[in-house]
Amino acid sequence: MNDLTAALLSAREEGEQLAWGTFVRETAERLDLSDLTFRQTRFARCQFTDCNFSGAAFYGCEFEDCAFTGCRFPVSFWKDAALSGGKAEGGDFRKARFKDCALARLRLRWANLTGALWERCALTGCDLKESGCQELRVVKTTLQTVDFTRADLFRAVLKGTDLSGCTLDGVTLSASCQELRGARIHASQAAVVARILGIEIAD
Repeated sequence: MNDLTAALLSAREEGEQLAWGTFVRETAERLDLSDLTFRQTRFARCQFTDCNFSGAAFYGCEFEDCAFTGCRFPVSFWKDAALSGGKAEGGDFRKARFKDCALARLRLRWANLTGALWERCALTGCDLKESGCQELRVVKTTLQTVDFTRADLFRAVLKGTDLSGCTLDGVTLSASCQELRGARIHASQAAVVARILGIEIAD
């Protein structure tokens, strides 16, 4: 049993939190970590497989180049966390809440973010192709070079969000494109909206 698995099991069994630790190149598989609290813990190049983080809370944690395969994070809470260079493709983040977090170069393709919240966050260079972002709420959050290609943004709340640096090709929106009401898009992205509305743009 490696150090990370031992620490997680100990925190789980004792009903405590995992705090102030650093784990590098560790692995964790098929662990039930639901409702566990993580505080000021750093993970670098760690691999998590089939772990359940439902309802878990992450305060001031750092995840650098970590891989989450088959992991679930529904109703999880993230505060002042930094996630960079990792992947959680196909991850379940339904109703997860991210506040004051920094997400950079994350691969979240096919992830389920239905009903999730990004509040006062910064996303840079993230891949959300074909992700499910229905009813996603984006509040006072910056999005830079985020790829939403073929993502489902039905009923997402994007008012006040600058999407001009994002890729919106093939996104799913409501018939009225209400999701983009109050958001900022680039002139070149207007063609995407026009196609959804059935408007033909002449050359």
